[in-house]
Amino acid sequence: MKKYLVFSMLLSMTLQPALALDFGTIKPVNPLENNQSTYLETISQPTYDLKRGTLTKNAIKNQYTIAMDKFMQSNVRSSYQDFRMLIENIQPSDYIYMRLIQEMASIGFFNLAELAMSKIQDDEVASLLEEDVKNFYFPSYKLTHKDQIYLAEIYSNIMYNDQSREATAELMKQSSLLSESDYANYLAAFGSMKNGDVKQAEKFIDSAISKNPKNINYKRLKAEILAQSGKPQDGVKALNDLESSEINTIVFDNELHSSQQYILYKAAKNDYWKKYHLAYYYYYEGEYNKALRVLQASISSKKNINKEVYALTSLVYFKLKEFEKSQDYALKSIDIDQSNYRALVVLGDIAFRNKDYKLAEGYYKRACGKDSSHSAEIKLAQVYQKMNNIKKAKELYSKVLRVASNSYEAYYQMALLEKDREITYLKKAVAINPNFSAGWIDLARISINQEDFDKAQTFLGIAKYIDETDFRYYYYLGLVLKNKGLTADARKNFEKSLDLNPDYDLAKEELSI
Repeated sequence: MKKYLVFSMLLSMTLQPALALDFGTIKPVNPLENNQSTYLETISQPTYDLKRGTLTKNAIKNQYTIAMDKFMQSNVRSSYQDFRMLIENIQPSDYIYMRLIQEMASIGFFNLAELAMSKIQDDEVASLLEEDVKNFYFPSYKLTHKDQIYLAEIYSNIMYNDQSREATAELMKQSSLLSESDYANYLAAFGSMKNGDVKQAEKFIDSAISKNPKNINYKRLKAEILAQSGKPQDGVKALNDLESSEINTIVFDNELHSSQQYILYKAAKNDYWKKYHLAYYYYYEGEYNKALRVLQASISSKKNINKEVYALTSLVYFKLKEFEKSQDYALKSIDIDQSNYRALVVLGDIAFRNKDYKLAEGYYKRACGKDSSHSAEIKLAQVYQKMNNIKKAKELYSKVLRVASNSYEAYYQMALLEKDREITYLKKAVAINPNFSAGWIDLARISINQEDFDKAQTFLGIAKYIDETDFRYYYYLGLVLKNKGLTADARKNFEKSLDLNPDYDLAKEELSI
């Protein structure tokens, strides 16, 4: 019988302490990073990282670590085999496969990305991310296994081993490969950029794009190359191509916005705008304390800059759950510009959190129509739900979905309002944003109602992997354990749910409080 390396959080909801899986400590670096000093911090653009999970043993963590270490040391052939073994032997989980698909494609192991794709069981959940990975990373010219390994060695030496000049010079000798492979031209452009040869980098990235005009990563590198040229504003113009890119998932949408802020930072001439875009870059990377440090140095005598700095500062403080500071900075922004979208949304969020739905409605209405994400419209619909105006809420969600098909929050809320399409909408929500824990928890809730407790455990395992502080996770895990006759363990989870949210009535009912 084949033995699987088991993710316990996906297979069995144990209550025992377990090792932490954190692939983020050995994450691949995005090609936009050129290892130069930035204004205040050193930028590194991480890929879509595998975050936190629990293991019955450290086999998976060790295997990934060893494989990535080998890749970084240019022991690519051995790294490839280790990654292949990992994909073949993990306990089947579409969520984990989806993460590995992106990881493998980002370092040029396209065959392994396809292997992970072949393991997917639920296309409803995975198809959007697969499409984004192909559009973002995959070459148009089909590489042989031998060429993939060769180019992966080139990439490793450029990226990790301070051998950019040697690796690029070696690649230049492969005239046949360069004449056919778009990815080979991309790596030649990347290496040339790292070497400071912008003219040569432009030549090769233009060749890559001409061979594969749909590849978003190529366009992103071109914008970065132009931003480092003698005319950095050309890099900003190249962002127009990125803006029009068709992105299905929040994973890649956020990565694209992060790249845009990085390029705007590189191209900005005004020192205060430069710091603002650097702070925004850190915001998209989830590095909120770094963002704050940069923002504190971004205040100027120019109101048109300060209104944006204050708005972004309020957004960062809200993410850090420092709500009073968040409100203060949002009001500072509004004092300068009554129509500042970000500040209005933050003020609406604070009012919503305080259950002042009428005030929240006013702020969200003022923010509507000012951003392509339609975040204000979605939040306004949520206000109407709280006011029991379900008809108006559904009209707004439907309106948003007609113009923004990647709005996972709208799909999620529609799932809660239309029970006959609940599963379809929930799967759409987690397909767009695989890290949306609430969607996975509600899929678990449905499975529990259907008495499919094993499937519920799988969904709950994913939710814990994403956010182990979600009070609903512990409540629904308690229900699973209760139905399996594990009453003591069930009670511990109900108590944990109530600890995280003392007002959660469903947990109180289970504990007879």
